[in-house]
Amino acid sequence: MTATVVDRIGLLITNEPDLGEGPLGVVRDAALVVEDGRVVEVARAGAAGDERIDAGGRCVLPGFVDSHTHLVFAGDRSDEFAARMAGAPYAAGGIRLTVDATRAAPDAELRATLIRLRDEARRAGTTTIEVKSGYGLTPEEEARALRLAAEVTPHTTFLGAHVVPPEYEGRADDYVALVCGEMLAAAAPHARWVDAFCEEGAFDADQCAAVLRAGRDAGLGLRLHANQLGPGPGVRLAVALGCASADHCTHLTEADVDALAGSTTVATLLPAADFSTRQPYPDARRLLDAGVTAALATNCNPGSSYTTSMSFCLALAVREMGMTVEEAVRAATLGGAAALRIADRGRLGPGAVADAVVLDAPSYVHLVYRPGVPLVHTVLEAGRPVWSVSATWP
Repeated sequence: MTATVVDRIGLLITNEPDLGEGPLGVVRDAALVVEDGRVVEVARAGAAGDERIDAGGRCVLPGFVDSHTHLVFAGDRSDEFAARMAGAPYAAGGIRLTVDATRAAPDAELRATLIRLRDEARRAGTTTIEVKSGYGLTPEEEARALRLAAEVTPHTTFLGAHVVPPEYEGRADDYVALVCGEMLAAAAPHARWVDAFCEEGAFDADQCAAVLRAGRDAGLGLRLHANQLGPGPGVRLAVALGCASADHCTHLTEADVDALAGSTTVATLLPAADFSTRQPYPDARRLLDAGVTAALATNCNPGSSYTTSMSFCLALAVREMGMTVEEAVRAATLGGAAALRIADRGRLGPGAVADAVVLDAPSYVHLVYRPGVPLVHTVLEAGRPVWSVSATWP
């Protein structure tokens, strides 16, 4: 078996404290030995191997794991964003504008946007990404969105319960019955997860519970949009049903925090959405101090968070949410992997898939220290370069 060595790593973030310094398991002057796409050893610089990639003294960290995106869509909502920046409030009903555009778009248009955004995320250091449906809201359209999403990632989520479509206005329970029946049957073969938007203006706790239970019965894992626009039952519902993640978690009571702290449900925080909607930021410090596992994700979508930049989310988390840089890096890598229930991503210890980001910087701190600057030099997936700023290495 051929061994590839990623050599001359100035600062390696393993996310395994047993391997190095502090909670990030930092190893200095390191090498990663990779066989068959997986890390087999964290060694000193100069380790033997059949092939060599020279990191040139740069910082290397696990690839970002973006566990919450909506990349299958058509249309543009920049006017809505501009109106919010001028003072208009955010409302979930704007989703319907994207539904209309997405339904009208051919596969080729949706695929082109999906691939463009996936490639953009990769260039920004994201090696694992989740993609939701939710802009079709008919059995055929939701299945189409998930079929397309599966072309770029195995981490696909059925979000038929995103908003009540116009044709079901005033008949939310009838729409939920469709989601739990014909729509789920069409979507489940293309999905790994089921999700729902538990929020005033979308779906209440009973409706979300019905959708999640139906998805679980169909063999899907559970996720939930919860407590984004105000306090509500979403987080506690997510914990009660054993959801892998409760996403947003912007408005939390003490009971919500206690529920998360006593569970395996990850609190996935989406600060770029709060930036875009002018909502308060989640109190990550409060969650972490309570022992909650946190993830950071982009929530990339055309209405409330049109970014694929995980480093932007890190900067917001540190500046606005009370996270240390180390906590933000861990949440954007290992936290996202926990939210997707995948144990071999988000870390760079033995047995992990060798998904890694080589920064054009000496330290991971530069991700926050130099906000807005493209610092990703090279992206490795399964130990192979898939993107680099230069045609030749390094």
